[in-house]
Amino acid sequence: MSDVFSLMDEWGPERVVCVSDTRTGMKGVLVIDNTARGMGKGGMRMSPTVTVTEVARLARVMTYKWAGVDLFFGGAKAGIVADPASPDKEAILRAFVRALSKEIPHQYVVGLDMGLTERDAAIVQDELGDRGAAVGTPHALGGMPYDELGVTGFGVAEVTDAAAQEIGLPLEGARVVIQGFGAVGHAAARRLVELGAIVVAVSTVRGGLYDPNGLDVARLLKLRAEAGDELIREYGSGTYLEPGAELLTPAEILIPAALQDVIDEQVAARLDARIVIEGANLPTTPAARNVLAGRGITVVPDFVANAGGVVAAGFAMDARYSAFRPESEAVFATVAAKLRDNTSTVLAEAARRDTTTHEAAVALAQHRVRTAMELKGRMALTA
Repeated sequence: MSDVFSLMDEWGPERVVCVSDTRTGMKGVLVIDNTARGMGKGGMRMSPTVTVTEVARLARVMTYKWAGVDLFFGGAKAGIVADPASPDKEAILRAFVRALSKEIPHQYVVGLDMGLTERDAAIVQDELGDRGAAVGTPHALGGMPYDELGVTGFGVAEVTDAAAQEIGLPLEGARVVIQGFGAVGHAAARRLVELGAIVVAVSTVRGGLYDPNGLDVARLLKLRAEAGDELIREYGSGTYLEPGAELLTPAEILIPAALQDVIDEQVAARLDARIVIEGANLPTTPAARNVLAGRGITVVPDFVANAGGVVAAGFAMDARYSAFRPESEAVFATVAAKLRDNTSTVLAEAARRDTTTHEAAVALAQHRVRTAMELKGRMALTA
């Protein structure tokens, strides 16, 4: 238990609930980080490598993400230790949410993260017999399938445009590298092309693809639908890159939209970009952020850059028990407005404080969380 206690600080987590089921072999954890601004809300992931520490870190990101976009929910995250490709996926998922029936949906509402789909959100609702248990369900069930709509990736692209404007970099003709061509990366690529950027490299778990003259994003999107991660092999032209090499590909803009901690101190010292937009959660290490700041590379933190999904989730939370689904046009407009404004605010605050953008963004989020904790008597009033 000492490891769990080491995760706790003045902000949380408030609850760490570990569950298991001998029949299915299910093991999982729910971390509710901080509910001062509202009930716990965050994605649920499924991976063979899920750890309590990983889920706790991601729950803290959710606390900051909700506060950053100034929506009134609290940070939480859930993780299931299992292979999402397993034929037993549904049974494991049902066992997990059944074990958490006291927490879902009264203390935590399920969202989608790595390894889970809109259908899985529908399974959660079915298992618990409650439409309010999960968001991100299929359109046919009245849900807001924001992964399918590409809301998070759309927001990443809008943030990229806003950050480029802040540093005087024209997005028209700017070269972009996207690590990860999943739910976030592919939608970001689609929107960036609409905004005039040139996507020169993308990657999946199978490796990367590079063309200095620009990749055909429309063709990549088609191949993704047909071949999944194998699109790298199926594209038929360009230069193949070993996994991770795309991070060092020459471009004005780098968007890590895959896994956490992929940019460490060594990579940060070598990458060739003017802007790093954190499409994934926690893609840079603290040491890397200092290196990037020292090199004058602008970084938009994850809980600012990829907050489009939480804005959409906010709409979905309001509509959980409604007969009407949110209008997607309103969602996209709100995502663009909120994320662009947050980007400008954080970059300006970092410059004013002469600190990293992460430190500026965290300070803004913590101020909002601290105020709520003080008002509710959970923390002593500051002088």
